[in-house]
Amino acid sequence: MKKMKMNQLLRGALVAAIAAMFIGFTASCSKDNDDNVNGAGKSHKVVFKAIASSGSNIDVAVYGIDGNPTTASSLSGTTWSSPEVTSEPGAYSANVAVNAVGPNASATLKVQIWVDGELKKEGTSSGQYLSASTSYTF
Repeated sequence: MKKMKMNQLLRGALVAAIAAMFIGFTASCSKDNDDNVNGAGKSHKVVFKAIASSGSNIDVAVYGIDGNPTTASSLSGTTWSSPEVTSEPGAYSANVAVNAVGPNASATLKVQIWVDGELKKEGTSSGQYLSASTSYTF
């Protein structure tokens, strides 16, 4: 019963994090001048990664480019990496959110966005119930 409640809590936190990221993305684009977008005209190779502390278990990850999310569920272990994703030319941003459960309150979770082989952005979380997210604007 307690494990089911934890999973529901984690999934709810992940949904809230993803919703906040995409609402923020939508609001930030409302006044954009497409002629000045940093990544305009270029495609990028993007990989999303998560690293949790020893004894933790990564449960679910949601990642994507420009509001096209992919969900990886029923994950396990302390590390996760997405397949390489190629962005469309002119893509605006990459987003990732990952949930995990740690063995105790000192557990940590780190999520990363790698673009064209370089680490561009990192987000962290600590505690027993972990939810980390980050986004990167090209």
